[in-house]
Amino acid sequence: MAPPPKQERAAGEPQVVLLEKRGQFLVGQPFFEPGQQISIGKPPAKAKAGKLALIATPGGRSRNARAKVLRLLGSPDIARNVVEALMLDRGLRRRFPKTVLAAAEAAREHPHPEPGRRDLRELTTFTIDPSSAKDFDDAISAEKLSDARTRIWVHIADVSAYVRPGDPVDREARRRATSVYVPGAVEPMLPEALSNDACSLVPGEDRLAVTAELEFEGAKLVSSSFYRSTICSDKRLSYEDVDQIFAGEREAQAPWAEPLAAAREVSATRDEARRAGGAALAIESVEPEFSFDKQGHVADSVASIQTESHRLIEHLMIAANEAVATLCMEKSLPTLYRIHERPESESVERLLDQLASLGVATPATPEHLSSSDAAEVVAAASLAVDEHVKRTGVARMGLTYLVLRSLRQARYSPDNLGHAGLGLSNYCHFTSPIRRYPDLLCHRALLSAVGCDEQAPRADELEEMAVWTSERERDAIRTERIADSVAGSFLLERRLLERGPDKPFEGEVTGLIGAGIFISFDDGAHEGFLPVRRIKGDWWDLNEQGTIMTGNKSGSTIRFGDRLQVKVDRIDKARGRVDLVLAEDPPAR
Repeated sequence: MAPPPKQERAAGEPQVVLLEKRGQFLVGQPFFEPGQQISIGKPPAKAKAGKLALIATPGGRSRNARAKVLRLLGSPDIARNVVEALMLDRGLRRRFPKTVLAAAEAAREHPHPEPGRRDLRELTTFTIDPSSAKDFDDAISAEKLSDARTRIWVHIADVSAYVRPGDPVDREARRRATSVYVPGAVEPMLPEALSNDACSLVPGEDRLAVTAELEFEGAKLVSSSFYRSTICSDKRLSYEDVDQIFAGEREAQAPWAEPLAAAREVSATRDEARRAGGAALAIESVEPEFSFDKQGHVADSVASIQTESHRLIEHLMIAANEAVATLCMEKSLPTLYRIHERPESESVERLLDQLASLGVATPATPEHLSSSDAAEVVAAASLAVDEHVKRTGVARMGLTYLVLRSLRQARYSPDNLGHAGLGLSNYCHFTSPIRRYPDLLCHRALLSAVGCDEQAPRADELEEMAVWTSERERDAIRTERIADSVAGSFLLERRLLERGPDKPFEGEVTGLIGAGIFISFDDGAHEGFLPVRRIKGDWWDLNEQGTIMTGNKSGSTIRFGDRLQVKVDRIDKARGRVDLVLAEDPPAR
C-alpha cells in the first residue's frame, strides 16, 4: 500500500527526493509520490545523483524557487535507508530538540518525589516482552491465595514521575502522541534517557512504578487497588522463553516459577470465560517481523503469531485497563477512554452474507438487527470463523480480514462508550505510558484520585486530545504498514535472486475487487496484487458479496481464502508494491 498522495506541500515542509543530474545542476525527484522535479539550491558537497535526500520544499510558485537539502539519506538500494526516508517523508522528526533532551536528562536524575510510594522490591517480579524489546512498560507479580483465589500485581512504569504536565518532555510527548515502530527502527514518544533507561523496568534495577493490585476468584476480578511503588524485576523473559516453558521444553526457575504458573492459571481461566461469554471478538493476526544485516539490507522475516505467552500478558493488561477505567467511571474522573463503538447493522449483515457465500456457518440473527445486537453477532461470527479455520485448515487471513472490515475503528474519547471488540463497558489505555500519551493521561487521572501528588487532566482539554491522539495513532499505523510493505519488497527481491524468478510462491487470497486480487504469500511476509487482465483466456465477474470471482468461459472461481500459485511480475520497492501473475490456471469448481 502506498502513502496517500498530498496535493501540495507547505513551503518548507520536508520531503524526500531522489537526487538526479540535470546538466550542471542537481534536481530532486519526489521518491514516495508522483510529482514534478524540484530545483535544488546549493547542495552539500557530498550530495550525489542517485542518492536520497530530505529537502525543505521551496515556497511560492516562482520558477526560480529552490529547495534546501536538510539531510542526505544514502542509497535507495539499501532497505534501512528507504525505511528511514519514509519516516522523514511522513513527518516524523527522528530527533528530539536539545531542550527536550536536556529536560529528560534532568528528570532522569531527579524524578518527582512521592512520600507514600510503597516498597515492593522484595516481591518476585518478572517481565515478558519480545526478545528485541528495549523499553519495558509492564511487569508482573503473582501469588496463589487459595485454590480459587489469586492476587496479581500489574506494575506499569511510572512515567508521570518523570514527565510533569507542561514541561518540555510533556509537550514533545503530546505532539508525538505515540511511538512509531517500523522494521529496524522506532520513533519513540519519549527520549531514550527515559524510554530505554529510567522508565524501563529492566531486571536488577530499582524502578518507579504504578501498581494495579488485582485479586481474582477464578476468572472474576473481585477487588482492585492502585498506588505508586518501587519494584525491582527479578527476571526478563521473552515470549519465546515462556512458550518453551509452557511446552515443557525448558524448566522455570525459582523464584519466578510459581508466580508465572499462578499468572498462567488466571490467564487461562479468563481466556476460557471470554470465549464462553461470546461478547469478545476471537481474532488472531499474523504480522511479519523483519531483521537486518549490518549493511542495512533486509536479511529475513518471521511471522509473529499470537501464542499462549502473548495471551497471558494480553489478558492481564486488559484486566488492569478495565479496572482503571471502572475506577475513573465510578469517581467521574476526566480521562481518555479507549472506545470501540458497535458496528453498523448494515456492515454486520454484509459480513454474514459474505461468510455464508463462502460456506462458513453463520450465527442466527434477529429479523431486524439492532445496533445493540450487532457487536454480539460479530463476536459470534468471529468464533464461527475461528472454528471453520481450525476444521478446514485454510483461509485464516482472508476470513479474518472480512471480520475486521465489518468493524468500526477504535479511538480515544473523554466519553465512555464501551469497547465492543472486547465486550467491555469500561476500558482505557493505562499499561503503556512509555509509548502512548493517552496512557500517561490515565496515570495522572488515576493517581490524582487515589491520593497521590498528581495533577489530573483538565476536562476542557480532553476532547481535543482525543481527536489528536486518535489521528496520530492512525498515522502511525499507516506508516508502520507502508514500512512493512517496503521492507517486504526488499526482502522479496533478495529471495527472488536466491531461489530464481520462475519458482512460484503459494499464497492466500485476502481481498477481491473488480480490477483484481490481493494475495498474501510466503507465510504472510509479502502481499501482492494480481490484475484480472493478467489472467489470460477469460473474463471475470465479482459476485455481489465481493467474495468470489467467476470466469465467464471456464466457470473457474477464485474465492476469499483460496490458495493460489503465483509468480512475481514486478516490484516497486519505494512504494512497497508487488504485482503478481498466476503460475497455474485457477481451480475449476
